[in-house]
Amino acid sequence: MQLTRWDPFREMDDYSARLSRALGSGFLAPFRQKGMTEEELVLADWAPLVDVEETENEYLIKAELPEIKKEDVKVTIEDGLLSIEGERKHEKEEKTRKVHRVERSYGKFVRRFTVPPEAENAKVTAEFKDGVLHVHVPKTQVAKPKAIEVKVA
Repeated sequence: MQLTRWDPFREMDDYSARLSRALGSGFLAPFRQKGMTEEELVLADWAPLVDVEETENEYLIKAELPEIKKEDVKVTIEDGLLSIEGERKHEKEEKTRKVHRVERSYGKFVRRFTVPPEAENAKVTAEFKDGVLHVHVPKTQVAKPKAIEVKVA
């Protein structure tokens, strides 16, 4: 039997994720990203959807950021933590236009990811294209697997 430390924030994350799925994707931002301690709580108005992929040479993080200017997005990497931060500003209200429904999230957003030890932090690059931010985190040469032939006698 394995003992695990009780973490009230994990239960809140689970409840928030279930509630978010029930009410529609992206409704509630998570309180904490996986692997973060209590001191690193993330408070944001919303959290963009991301895909994290891995190839032989790199990790790739794709974040959906429609109608956000690249000047309003900041990508940093520090102490093994990759942060994507920014803000989607609400459109100015016009008296000639009525808004009947607002379902998209506005305000500040933050997503943070723990970077694996084999990542080359100094060579991280990011590009913004068609409303999607691509963050490329290359792997070190040492991290690549090497096949070793084993002879059986």
